[in-house]
This record gives sequence, structure tokens and C-alpha cells, in this order.
Amino acid sequence: MMYGYEWGMGGFGLLWMLIFAALVIVPFWRLLPKFGMPAWLAILSFIPLVALIYIWIMAFSKKSDT
Repeated sequence: MMYGYEWGMGGFGLLWMLIFAALVIVPFWRLLPKFGMPAWLAILSFIPLVALIYIWIMAFSKKSDT
């Protein structure tokens, strides 16, 4: 049994997760309204499958001029 490794990266794990979430959510927050989707849906983009679906939707939809 490996003691000390039960919680992943320790105290900095949460910090890295928050940084990663911000790096993913902020661009989607700015892009989604331009494609006619509510900005609050960007919160779900930290889930990789949801982010991939958003990318496909944006790639094949017509960008609005807002």
C-alpha cells in the first residue's frame, strides 16, 4: 500500500483543477453566445465530452453577428 498517495496531488490538486477549469470555461463563456447558446452553458464545458460536443456544434453552425 502506498501511503500519502490516496488523495492524488495533495493540496495543490484542487488548485490545478480550478486553473484548468478557468482555462476551459472562460473561452467557451465568450464563444457560446456568438453561436446562439446561453453563456451559462460554458460551466458544463469542464466535462471533456461536453466540450467536444460544443466544439462540434460551433464548427458546423453559422456564427451570429452579435
